[in-house]
Amino acid sequence: MRAHILIPALLLAACAENAPATLAGYVEAELVYLAPQDAGVVKTLSVREGDRVAAGDIVFTLDPTRLSIAAEQAAAAAQSAEARASDDGAMAQQIAEAEAALRLAEQNYRRSKSLLADDAVSREQYDAHASAYASAKARLERARAERAAMQREWDSMTAAAKLAEKRLADLETAAPAAGAIERVYRRPGEVVAPGDPVVALLPPENLKLRFFAPETMLAKMQIGATLSFSCDACAAGRTAKISFVATEPQLTPPVIYSIDEREKLVFLVEARPDDPSGLRTGLPVTIEPPQ
Repeated sequence: MRAHILIPALLLAACAENAPATLAGYVEAELVYLAPQDAGVVKTLSVREGDRVAAGDIVFTLDPTRLSIAAEQAAAAAQSAEARASDDGAMAQQIAEAEAALRLAEQNYRRSKSLLADDAVSREQYDAHASAYASAKARLERARAERAAMQREWDSMTAAAKLAEKRLADLETAAPAAGAIERVYRRPGEVVAPGDPVVALLPPENLKLRFFAPETMLAKMQIGATLSFSCDACAAGRTAKISFVATEPQLTPPVIYSIDEREKLVFLVEARPDDPSGLRTGLPVTIEPPQ
């Protein structure tokens, strides 16, 4: 019985002894791709690869000619709709006239109705006043409906004008964060589609370390744990915090799943450097696992 207990213990001890003291990894970047929201021709490009930009710096612009015309047309349409729907416009005058006509028609109708009860007015006169009253009400309702439609048209045209101005303003693309220009994909004079990247920006906080940890080290690889790393061009004492640990293992190379080969199970781990200065994409690093 003691022999059966001793064998698993020896296997676990052997796994611990086989766990490497350091791991090989590399630096990877999460690029921010700057792209236009509208199709157009690149007019200006203010950066080159390797340039550093601050948040808010204009990186590139598209030719505004086409959208400038559209914005002017939308603004003119909004002004025209506003004039038609304004209180001192023709529609307001029509409503005022319809309201006055309705008041007069209502007075005539009520008088005729009262006189009809005393046989002081003919049925024909009463019917004429009743018809005029109904027509006046319908006229006022139509005028008010037309004015409401004018108001809706004005609101729609105003929204369209604001959207046109927004699209025109969006032809200037600014850096959303400070960082370095990693790639330039389009040059002035080239046509770009909506969402087609013109440049790729690398904010320093988007750098991360990637490495593969064996199963025997997995217990140490906890989210938020601090590890040390080094590289040929790095200053000593660099640290990073683990931000991701894969839940699915990988076999490297593919092997038969057995106790003897278990150390070949590895898990992808990512860590964010506390100080990313001096790091470059693809730079090899040596990882010292958390203790």
